[in-house]
Amino acid sequence: MSPVNPAISVHHLCKRFRTTQALDGVSLDIQPGEFFGLLGPNGAGKTTLISILAGLTRADSGRATIMGHDVVRDYRQARRALGVVPQELVYDPFFNVRETLRIQSGYFGLRHNDGWIDEIMHHLDLTPHADKNTQNLSGGMKRRLLVAQALVHKPPVIVLDEPTAGVDVDLRRSLWEFISRLNREGHTILLTTHYLEEAEALCGRIAMLKAGRIVACDTTRNLLARTSEHCAALRLEGEPPVVWAARLQALPDGGWRFNFSEYSELETLMADVRTAGGRVTEMQLLEADLEDVFTDIMARV
Repeated sequence: MSPVNPAISVHHLCKRFRTTQALDGVSLDIQPGEFFGLLGPNGAGKTTLISILAGLTRADSGRATIMGHDVVRDYRQARRALGVVPQELVYDPFFNVRETLRIQSGYFGLRHNDGWIDEIMHHLDLTPHADKNTQNLSGGMKRRLLVAQALVHKPPVIVLDEPTAGVDVDLRRSLWEFISRLNREGHTILLTTHYLEEAEALCGRIAMLKAGRIVACDTTRNLLARTSEHCAALRLEGEPPVVWAARLQALPDGGWRFNFSEYSELETLMADVRTAGGRVTEMQLLEADLEDVFTDIMARV
């Protein structure tokens, strides 16, 4: 039996823009059917990597493949296997939603694709807007249309570059329900997002980029287990001591979040609160989340 090609494979990718090294030897394999997260601060190289996979940017060195197809030498097949939802709201103002999706189908040589177009519009709540000109859509509806365009040719690999940035809760929920269904049906998903709770809930494996290098890559469960940080939610009577102000994060319910490495730090905080004339009225120890892990890793590398 021949080995199965990775859905996405990149080896020693390097890309420089003038004085900026956007990618510095990135290597990564994503297997078919994975829901994979790619995280990193702004400028880490995430969008550059996606642009290389989509054939929009050419790497200075290294190799990238989609379902075994080289993104340079076998561009047509690689691009056909890939659907990309970009960050930017890009749309053609001269067509309505259905026309836009039919035209997108034509780019991939697909005719009589209305059945799948109808299904996509239904799951993305675009059906009531099918005959609206795209320039008259709200920002959230334009975002849904970008997702629909990426899926119109039924690609086995779907890349979502900040797909829920600036959109409402209903769209986020309906989008993730649909994308999760596609993943269950065998589609490979690569997600970049600044909403780390989304990555934690959805992704089975996560890579973290910093300054063009992968600084962590593991299962989400293993990443959550490796942080040295602990966390407590506190409710105080009185104001917190000034000396601790930089370490306490205000919570929406009026409480405070405190991250610490050693339990002795928590004891010292509580003693300082009492010395300042206040008291801790409520305390809950919390499990570390992906944001804690991300912050810890970015600070250490």
